[in-house]
Amino acid sequence: MIGLLAGGLLAGTVRADTFQLNNGGTLVGEVLVSAANDVGVTIKVGEGDYKKVPWENFSQADLKKFAQNKKLETFVEPYIEITHEEKAKKTEGNIKQPPRLERVAKHSLFGAFFGSGLGVLIVLLLYAANVYAAYEIAIFRARPVPLVCAVAAVLPVAGPLLFLSLGTKLQPSELKWEAAPEAAASASAEAVNPMQGEVPHVAGLKVSHAEPAQAPSGPVATTTFQRGQFTFNRRFFETRFPGFFGVVRRDADRDMVLVIKSSRGFFVGQRISRIAANDLHLEVHKGHASEEVMIPFTEIQEVQLKPKVTS
Repeated sequence: MIGLLAGGLLAGTVRADTFQLNNGGTLVGEVLVSAANDVGVTIKVGEGDYKKVPWENFSQADLKKFAQNKKLETFVEPYIEITHEEKAKKTEGNIKQPPRLERVAKHSLFGAFFGSGLGVLIVLLLYAANVYAAYEIAIFRARPVPLVCAVAAVLPVAGPLLFLSLGTKLQPSELKWEAAPEAAASASAEAVNPMQGEVPHVAGLKVSHAEPAQAPSGPVATTTFQRGQFTFNRRFFETRFPGFFGVVRRDADRDMVLVIKSSRGFFVGQRISRIAANDLHLEVHKGHASEEVMIPFTEIQEVQLKPKVTS
């Protein structure tokens, strides 16, 4: 038992050492590791003489020595000052360079195209587009399609541009002569002979006199649109009476007027000056003066298109 107690005391102590304090003094003694805590540590300076020393009284060199002991490391670590170099070393990240693709060796434009499968595919597509453009140009310029496509296949881009710059080749129309029957030919020759006194009748020939077409005369009928059969809105007036929106009336509607029957009475107008989603403005003439009358679509009961009554 005595041996075990002696071994425990030896394990809880460290050999005597000299410590440099922050106040300039020195302290020689043995550190009692078992008596260490967050505040400080107990040092045996002599036989039966113990001294409690706070951690902040030790120098940085002594604190770093204490930190080498696993039992004291957690207590002295908050009091150890870390330099900027040490902080930078601890916070320094390990930057790993990402894998990069190797650059392809420099080639010419066509060499770069044929250096990969994608480049070859692009070249083939451009070549096919060149031939198709030549086909369209041949149709547009009325040129032989095989000739233009063959030139484009041999001279890409330049061949189609050459035929595009040329003018359109127009095919000359062929004149077709139809032989008339012998009887009709002889009769026609005799008919145009001025030496003959009497002009015979030529079979198959008719002389017609075109009379100028005359417009049918008579009064123009009145067209009536009643509510229930038609929906009076903006679209109705714009599609049925487009000639009444212009300042200058057309020939067809020059002698026509609009008669609108509403809940407020009859309105006779020759022009729709304005129209909105819910109403219209009708230009009404009273003697030598004119005014605009606003008529809501909901009040319109009947619309008539009739000829103007001239006095």
